[in-house]
Amino acid sequence: MYEAQTFDAILLRMLGRVPADMDKREGSVIYDALAPASAELAQMYAELDINYNLSFADTSSGDYLTRRAAEHGTVRKTATVASRLGLFYNAANEPLDVPIGSRYSISGINYSAASKLALGSYELICETVGVVGNQHFGQLLPIDYVDGLSRAELADIRVPGAEEETDEALRARFLAEINAQPFGGNVGDYLEKIGGLDGVGGVKVFPAWAGGGTVKVTIVDSSYNPPTIALVDEVQTIVDPESNSGMGIGFAPIGHSVTVAGAATVTINVTTTVTLQSGFTIGQVQDNLEAAVEEYLLSLRRNWANVAETIVRISPLEARMLAVQGVADVTGTLFNGTAANVTLTEEQIPMAGTVTLLE
Repeated sequence: MYEAQTFDAILLRMLGRVPADMDKREGSVIYDALAPASAELAQMYAELDINYNLSFADTSSGDYLTRRAAEHGTVRKTATVASRLGLFYNAANEPLDVPIGSRYSISGINYSAASKLALGSYELICETVGVVGNQHFGQLLPIDYVDGLSRAELADIRVPGAEEETDEALRARFLAEINAQPFGGNVGDYLEKIGGLDGVGGVKVFPAWAGGGTVKVTIVDSSYNPPTIALVDEVQTIVDPESNSGMGIGFAPIGHSVTVAGAATVTINVTTTVTLQSGFTIGQVQDNLEAAVEEYLLSLRRNWANVAETIVRISPLEARMLAVQGVADVTGTLFNGTAANVTLTEEQIPMAGTVTLLE
């Protein structure tokens, strides 16, 4: 808005107010007196322009965007910790109960036993916030002494940990909620409330899916993967507990019988013929090409909640694969053995399967 208020423009305007019979050349007393003031005014205009942009949701950022969104009830999602399944065994390889609060470590990341799920099975809570709590699997080392413990294993992700919501994600959610005008159990209301729950990365709502008064909600987790049973159950309890369905015990209105489900997965196996640049081998590009496939499918899962149906297309995947160092050309790409795009239903998301490279 104030781009035109530069140092030169301000100085020229100030010098224009000085009588013509006075020396206004660079180095003169008048020039040297006005130049510092012009610099300060130019800086002031630059900061004023920044503050002006921070006052609008579409150009704001950081804490200012957080406060702007919160004015309308959209709260930035904070970083959350991962909930994992821990398995514990004695020397006879039998399940072993461990003390609540006992601590364990893997690759420098610590977990503590929060609750017992079954004999030898516990919910472990990561002590570090963010996605790092989702990344490791395998043998745990006890930090505290546990009598009789022979082996501890970090297994399934129950509720994934997530990083703090980015400015882009918060802005998109805020604008969507404002435009949807959520109220009293309409679609916008479900999208806003369920989308704001920890561990939820995307939501689709299907009103009257099994007759009047029924609502189906399909979700993906905060990593844009299919949610675990534990996460689905947690969301179900918050929205409309199964034991009191339709009674308004959760935030669903009285008379709304809500079913929460996880998005179904469709495995995409990719076969393609690659022409390599001189000096490269298939082994050198395999990992990067697999990463390109996963990156493309992840981009589709990120956008899953915003589209009626997801289409896995050959051309954009080949474009990503061509960007991999060492790849000169990509031809004859097949999805699940067929040279055609894959169209998924509203409740399906694509997951990477095998990547077979031919020369």
